[in-house]
Formats: sequence, C-alpha cells, structure tokens
Amino acid sequence: MTAALNLGPTDYSLLTDLYQLTMTACYTGEGIEQQPASFELFTRRLPPDFGYLIAAGLAQAVDYLRQWRFGDEQITALQATGIFAQAPDRFWTLLAGGRFTGDVWAVPEGTPVFAHEPMLRVEAPLWQAQLAETYLLNVLNYQTLIATRAARLRDVAGPTAILLEFGTRRAFSPQGALWAARAALAGGLDATSNVLAALRLGQKPAGTMAHALVMVIATLQDSEDEAFTAFSRYFPDSPLLIDTYDTLAATQRLAQQMERGERSLTGVRLDSGDLVELSQQVRSRLPGVKIFASGDLDEWEIARLQAADACLDGYGLGTRLVSGRPVNGVYKLVEIAGQPTMKQSSHKETYPGRKQVWRQAAGDRLALADEAPLPNATPLLVLVMRGGELCRPLDDLTTIRQRATAAVAGLPARTRCLTEPEPLSAEISPALRQLRAELSGDRIPA
Repeated sequence: MTAALNLGPTDYSLLTDLYQLTMTACYTGEGIEQQPASFELFTRRLPPDFGYLIAAGLAQAVDYLRQWRFGDEQITALQATGIFAQAPDRFWTLLAGGRFTGDVWAVPEGTPVFAHEPMLRVEAPLWQAQLAETYLLNVLNYQTLIATRAARLRDVAGPTAILLEFGTRRAFSPQGALWAARAALAGGLDATSNVLAALRLGQKPAGTMAHALVMVIATLQDSEDEAFTAFSRYFPDSPLLIDTYDTLAATQRLAQQMERGERSLTGVRLDSGDLVELSQQVRSRLPGVKIFASGDLDEWEIARLQAADACLDGYGLGTRLVSGRPVNGVYKLVEIAGQPTMKQSSHKETYPGRKQVWRQAAGDRLALADEAPLPNATPLLVLVMRGGELCRPLDDLTTIRQRATAAVAGLPARTRCLTEPEPLSAEISPALRQLRAELSGDRIPA
C-alpha cells in the first residue's frame, strides 16, 4: 500500500530539498556546521502587473521552526536511501539532537513589500538556517501571493463588498487550500467556504448553495421553487443560487412570492451568464436583496463589472485567487561567521550583509542592519524569535487584515493600478552600496 502523503509536524524535517541535507552533511564533515549564518528571504522582482506584495505566512513559518525534529524514523529513512553512505557519523548525531535555536526577524504580516526588501531573516547556526530554506520559501511565497491577490480584490471591490474565498477545489493541494484560505482572509476577504480552515482560524465558514441541490429537488418534485423553499427552511439567511435553469424566470417568481408575503429572501447568487445585464435585471425585480456573483472572477473582471455598472454586492473568489503566476521569492546567504557575502551570478546579484528596511513618507530605504535610521523612519523587520522561541505575540487575522487594507489604501494610485503598475523602489543606503561594490570588485560610482 502506498503511504499517505498527508503532512504533519513529524514530517517537517524531511519536507525539504535533498541538497539542504547534502549541504548539511558537507558542512558537518568540514567542521563548519555551527558557524553563525544569516539568510534573507526576498524577491528580486514582483510578478507581472503587481505593484506591491503583501507579506504573509509568518505564523506557519514560526510553527515550522519551532517544531521540526529528526526522530529515529526520519533518520532511519534517510540512511536507507544510501545517499549518505559517505557522510560523517557526526552528521547523524547532529540531526538526532537538533532543533532550531536561532533568531528570526520578519516583516509583520499584512505589510506591503517591494523588490529586494527582505520579508524575513534567519540568524542561526549554518546547518539550521540552511535546512529551513525550502519550507520557508514554500509557505511565504504561496501565502504572500494569495494575500496580495486578496488585497488587490479588496482594493478594487471597495470596503463594503462582501468577498468570500471559494478556492479549495482549485487550490494545488489540501494543504495549499488551508494556506490559501488563511492568506485570503489576511489580505482582506471576509470569509472562506473551507470549513476546516475557518474553524482552525476561529472564523465562521460562509457559502451559499450548489446547483446539485436545485437539480435534485427540482427533478424529484418537478419544481425549482421547491428547492428554494427546502433550502431556505433550514438555512433562511443563506443566498439562493438562481441560475440553474432560467435566471430571470426564477427572479420573477421569487419577486412575486415576496410581494405576496410567501417568502423572505436575503440574497441571490449568479454563477453564469452576462453578469452585468443579469444583475441589473435582478436588482430591478428584487431591489432589497443582495446579489452575489461567482465564476472565475478576479480583480480585473471585478473592475470591468463595476465600470459597466453591474449591480453586485459581493463576490465568490476561487480559481483565479488561489492560482496564478507565483511570487518568486528567494532565500540567500548574506553573512557567514560575521563576514558579509553576496551572490554575484549574472542577473541574480544580491545585496550583502544583514539588512533592515526603513519605511518613511518619502519612501523605503534598504540599509545595513547596524546603520542608524533616518528621522521618522519605521523599521519593517522586527525580532519575532530569539534562541528558537517566540519572543513576541503574532498578530491575529483581524489585525493583519486591517493592516493590509490600510496600507494598500495609502499606496500611490500608480502603484495600486491593475495595468502596468509602478512598483516603489527602495533607496539603497550609501553604506550598503559601498559594501556591495567592495565585494563585487566594482569601482564605487561617483
């Protein structure tokens, strides 16, 4: 029987790329595995048509760092591969007794970030910081993508629109569905239909009804209205899905029933057809009823619907929210044994040394961590773990959502626009520019 590919905390240590482990074995053999190292996680460039990113995923990153361990089962499985036959015995001793003991600096979730600005910095013994790379990139890249899409959707739809996350069936995995639901709420959506995600996050799941229920009852009882009546009997506050057969005919019957006092109705959902024309006609017949739309919607489609005067009060967001072009975050060594270092590959150069991002009204500044801040500037990276333990409470979803919404509203319009946005660029401090030039061998520009 094939083993189930379900993930739990006991699997954290092995959920990594092979080269993280082979590097650790090499470090151990060379006697450098305990050297203090600093790695930073950032993106070199934003996805196309994105003017900003919303940092997300820190809570799951911290959970991973606090819980990963190599037990007997994991070590035995690694040894059975034969890949590590030449690894020193100290490698296995290191894994068996190891846990994360380092420090983590991170940008609070819900904060806008831009290219080259670290979202997270790990300062730990080399082998620990190295092993963390794969998982940290996975969780921060994906949740940052979803939180950013959610923030853009909220920005376009406006503060009063009801935005629901419906992406579980389109997410790339069950684990991804849970992370997508969390990140969507963090970025500005109101609720998720994913019951497990909602309950784990202390939220109430939200949703409507499916075409199948309408078809079952309509077929058995020869009446679409009987399906509406049955569903409303048990869930009187839930919107009805009215486009299984003839949307306008269903709307007309519902309006007549409401006029006769035979039915109360809080909302309806449209999942197909010309959403502009249909929503306008539904509004004219059901003026006091909220109208929701769903069906492969994204921020561009919502903007188009609004520009065409569609009469919509809320949206269900699924496929295009939880998928799309990835956030291509990277995790790079910036300091080893107290010495700043940098990658110099063509088109993949990095900035050396431990860094801080200072945010001020005039714009961001990327500087070395030990540089003095400019007046009235706020540091984005804050210490969240010290010695492998959480040293400050993590923000709840409400706080993260409010931070994201307020921060996006404060960005320039050219950065928020959906077509050819202009991302902000951090100023590089003179000290950081000089250090980079020294390490790359370039002459310092005048």
